[in-house]
Amino acid sequence: MSPHHTIGRKAGALAMAGGARGTGRGNSGAGTRNVWLRLPSAAASEPPLSRERIVDAAVALLDEEGMDRLTMRRLGERLGAGATTLYWHVDTKDDVIDLAVDAIFAEAPLPAAGGVGAWREDVVALLSGCRAMLLRHPWSAALPLRRRPMLGPNFLSWMEFFQATLVRAGFRGQEVQAACWLLYSHVQGSTASQSSLCWPDEERAAAQERLRLSRDDYPTLVGGAYLMDDAWEENFRLGLEFVLDGLARRVGPGA
Repeated sequence: MSPHHTIGRKAGALAMAGGARGTGRGNSGAGTRNVWLRLPSAAASEPPLSRERIVDAAVALLDEEGMDRLTMRRLGERLGAGATTLYWHVDTKDDVIDLAVDAIFAEAPLPAAGGVGAWREDVVALLSGCRAMLLRHPWSAALPLRRRPMLGPNFLSWMEFFQATLVRAGFRGQEVQAACWLLYSHVQGSTASQSSLCWPDEERAAAQERLRLSRDDYPTLVGGAYLMDDAWEENFRLGLEFVLDGLARRVGPGA
């Protein structure tokens, strides 16, 4: 995907989000919890702080300090504005997270769609790009995409390509959803594990040695150096190959 395409996706997301702007007061969509479904507030009432600035600052704060450190107060401080000012643009911290997730999906490249026989290559390229994006933003790897419905245009464009590729492969009906979430779970599990594991090499080696002393009880774990394995990329690619092999058999010869 070209840089212009990425910029276009991000701009489209912000435009769509601008049409779903929430306020804590007087918003005709105040009963709607999802940030993408709320109506805009009156432009004349808004302070000079753009949603784009809020989202960029939120992503930067999340990248640097993680999900636990994201609060409306800290975000406001980063922007040189009070938390009250942010509420003209977003209603809750969950809104900020939803917008931030959609913003980073603009970084997940969409491959050029191939022919019917190229569906596996497209899935590998799509999910590898998604994995790289999630690892750049470790806070996002542990977020389930169905925490709340994801309606941002960047995410929806990504998911449309993903599921259209599965349809092109020959999956139909509920098979598309099952295959989609099986594959995405592999990506999310791989990235969440890699992002969250913080174990010094010295401790890991000591733990493996302790395991070795119990070789009779755990011969396979000792023989495979279970606690020393850090081949994240190789494990991801091999696991993806295993899953795709099974899915290809499901749709029959030529897949």
